[in-house]
Amino acid sequence: MIKTLAKSIRNYKRASIITPITVSIEVILEVLIPFVMADLINYMERTNPMKITTVVIYGAILIGMASISLVMGILSGKYCATASAGFAKNLRQDMFYKIQGFSFANIDKFSTSSLVTRMTTDVTNVQMSYMMIIRIAVRTPLMLVFSLVMSFFVNVYLALIFLVAIPIVGLTLALIGLKVRPIFIKVFKKYDKLNESVQENVRGARVVKAYVREDYEQKKFVAASDDIKDDFTRAEKLLAICSPVMQFSIYIIMILVAVLGGIITVKSLGGIDGTYWFGSMDTGKLMNLISYAFMILQSLMMLAIVLVIISMSVTSGNRIAEVLNEESSLHNPDNAITEVKDGSISFNDVSFSYKDESGKYCLTDIRLHIPSGSTIGILGGTGSSKTTLVQLIPRLYDASKGSVEVGGIDVRKYDLDALRNSVAMVLQKNTLFSGTITENMRWGNPDATLEEIKDACVQAQAAPFIESFPDGYDTYIEQGGTNVSGGQKQRLCIARALLKNPKIIIFDDSTSAVDTKTDAQIRKALSDNIPGTTKIIIAQRVSSVQDADKIIVMQGGGIAEMGSHAELMSKGGIYKEIYDAQINGKEDDVNE
Repeated sequence: MIKTLAKSIRNYKRASIITPITVSIEVILEVLIPFVMADLINYMERTNPMKITTVVIYGAILIGMASISLVMGILSGKYCATASAGFAKNLRQDMFYKIQGFSFANIDKFSTSSLVTRMTTDVTNVQMSYMMIIRIAVRTPLMLVFSLVMSFFVNVYLALIFLVAIPIVGLTLALIGLKVRPIFIKVFKKYDKLNESVQENVRGARVVKAYVREDYEQKKFVAASDDIKDDFTRAEKLLAICSPVMQFSIYIIMILVAVLGGIITVKSLGGIDGTYWFGSMDTGKLMNLISYAFMILQSLMMLAIVLVIISMSVTSGNRIAEVLNEESSLHNPDNAITEVKDGSISFNDVSFSYKDESGKYCLTDIRLHIPSGSTIGILGGTGSSKTTLVQLIPRLYDASKGSVEVGGIDVRKYDLDALRNSVAMVLQKNTLFSGTITENMRWGNPDATLEEIKDACVQAQAAPFIESFPDGYDTYIEQGGTNVSGGQKQRLCIARALLKNPKIIIFDDSTSAVDTKTDAQIRKALSDNIPGTTKIIIAQRVSSVQDADKIIVMQGGGIAEMGSHAELMSKGGIYKEIYDAQINGKEDDVNE
């Protein structure tokens, strides 16, 4: 996990290295300041009269050390912020780029809500942890070690108090950390489900309101939120033990240091010889030891905070590493072909399963050849795998058995970008992005001129309603296209696909929201304007496909019937039943 995440530090290595260096200098100076202070106090006690110049020199040294320590502290904070924020930025970018290369199978594995949580909450947790690691986690052990070493120089016997207390406190914190970590692992999985609930409600807001299910959804959300709250409460109760443990340790150590140190100092100042069991001490050393005691205990307190942050971030880091280490199930081959010759398509004994290990195929033994430039219609009931079939063409999934060829070449031999640039898909539930109509159209062709955009919109029968808008092609589309109707959205998506000038264009029930007249006008425009492009039309209406060169009827993941309209009508099979039912208006028969 650490090795994977460390790759994202990249251009912030310099800031990440400077931070612990400046922290180290800051700590060394902070540890030396009490030592110099003690020397000054002893000089003031023993020397009478004191020399002003000596005191001034001591003062100048202390101010200089404090000033340098301050500057180092400011620099460490600055570089730490730069390194941690930059590291988080790189992590998000790396995850986003990785996700962009995922196949649908990879995305299905993680789920959309989980990926969103990993790119937001998990990255924030890792950012906080990284900030702690390069600054606080460096400062804490250094302060602890240096203070402990310096306390041994002051009084070996009293320093042993710290040496005994530190392992006890450290062990307690470690046990608490081991108890807390499994809770955090569960919590982040529940975060995924909570985000999924939110996304469903935002996307399906109209459905929720139409069915008056607001109360039900609120209760479901509150239950999920309370579940996370309960887990966090349990974790925080365990972590809350840290504070009293630390406070108890502080009081015990301070009492022992103050009492024993005071006794030694009094006896030493009273003239008792150095044979006293605890050695001798003076006022300066006593103050010195108390200062180091505070530093040691402060370090332990910071250690507790670091433990909490790292306990949370380890889980988040593993979740991020899972995404970064995930290999796409689709790869560009060596010496990939970068040009698609034509729009011919062949399915050679193709079977497909979303989960190969399950052994359950949703497509079985598909044998099909589609000549370049032809028009193919596909009919079939819900669950007959019509969409799955066409998703194999641009290699959104790979066939589990057999092969799919485009332009006479197996799609697995093509460069993915080259293949997908030659295939345009218009889905029933296609997506428009926030921006103007022109900006959305240029998803199909970034270099398209306004005239080319207008021509594509004319073919898609989108020009009339676009020109009716006050801002025309500069009309702003809200996220998801919520300010246009379903039919308008579909026509805009068809125009966007046409701008790709593809060799193959696939319409996956993409005119379901337009009337039959507009549907017929779109099909005529496509036939007249892109005769050399292979057109595949998935539809529920027979009228949308009856003029196709070949019509495929799918059932149960296989091809039940195939032929022209006339051929299928003469067979008197499923296609004729659908046709008769739709023509006669018998929708119940169609559903059967």
